[in-house]
Amino acid sequence: MIIADLHIHSKYSRATSKDMNIEGIAEWARIKGIALLGTGDFTHYQWLAELKAHLREASYGLYERRGTHFFLTGEVSSIYSQGGRVRKIHIIIFAPTFQIVERMNKELSKIGNLDADGRPILGLPAKDLVGIVLGISEDCFIIPAHIWTPWFSLFGANSGFDDIEECFGEYTNQIHALETGLSSDPLMNWMLSKLDRFALISNSDAHSPENLGREANIFDCRLDYKEIIEAIKRKDNRFKGTIEFFPQEGKYHFDGHRNCGVVLSPKEAEAQGNVCPKCRRPLTIGVLHRVNDLSDRELGFKPEGSIPFRHLVPLREIIAVSIDKTRTSTEVKKLYDYLVNRFGSEFRVLLDIPIEDLRKAHSKVAEGISRIRAGKVKVEPGYDGVYGKVEIFEKEKEERQLSLF
Repeated sequence: MIIADLHIHSKYSRATSKDMNIEGIAEWARIKGIALLGTGDFTHYQWLAELKAHLREASYGLYERRGTHFFLTGEVSSIYSQGGRVRKIHIIIFAPTFQIVERMNKELSKIGNLDADGRPILGLPAKDLVGIVLGISEDCFIIPAHIWTPWFSLFGANSGFDDIEECFGEYTNQIHALETGLSSDPLMNWMLSKLDRFALISNSDAHSPENLGREANIFDCRLDYKEIIEAIKRKDNRFKGTIEFFPQEGKYHFDGHRNCGVVLSPKEAEAQGNVCPKCRRPLTIGVLHRVNDLSDRELGFKPEGSIPFRHLVPLREIIAVSIDKTRTSTEVKKLYDYLVNRFGSEFRVLLDIPIEDLRKAHSKVAEGISRIRAGKVKVEPGYDGVYGKVEIFEKEKEERQLSLF
């Protein structure tokens, strides 16, 4: 099985860790158990130079560094006006070779400054970006990023569209997959019949090495650029599933106002006229509200041929609540390193190792992992840029199966 995290950022993107360098990323991928990463940020000339210097070509479209394999990827922020509104759409681009990346960067540099940020801002409609990229090589692959987040996404409440066709026009048939983002999961996306034809992928969008793999994809096929792209396009049995945040933990799941400390469910927000009850300004409308607005199905519908998924919580978070320490404490790091070294990787601990074997290593952590595997957790929803909080250990009489709505 190949665990793949195909959307990350380098140290050249805003608000990223200086440790998002080749060595740091490759080492943390090994610790996590991630076989395949997107490089992120190939439009930035300094990062591209580092990628060229440190990655070895393993096969067409596949690059390697000390056992970790990479696809060449970048994210572009398209900001433009359409239909009388400003649109802000983030798009992930896959390219098979450095030569193709260089040709693409040459064209995109005519439109915007690629050096200002690892994720450049271009005043270019999303459909025109698709035309440029696929005009350079049909082997490139394009996926709209975190499609529900309010500010920068395909369906975002503040700057997105209600229909994919409205965004991508004649190039809609070239879009084969959508990235769900941290604040939604496939179950929520299945509420929209118009998304049935698309593969739903999940990635970390990591800005620090420790966050690699917080969402990811699982494939059962050769480690090969064309084969993995084809598995996504066809949604066949080579694409085994996705690893998801509990969507409530995402920082835009509910509606709210961070500055006012106001967090509301969609029904509560609608009762307030979608206005903050404290400052009387418009609320930031979250992902759940937006999904409800566009949905034509009830929660729980599962389309034929849909890709399975499972919710996970990062191991450091589980350890922290298990021993009642902060996530960054020395005690948590020591126990994390012990478990990873004993069982092989973080994902082996979270996904594969029998609970009884984990109990022999640490009974409380094993119990936490058992509850997460069973979905027996409670999540305080995130809102307006504030992450939600997962409660793993509650009094037995208060335990209940997680309800998304």
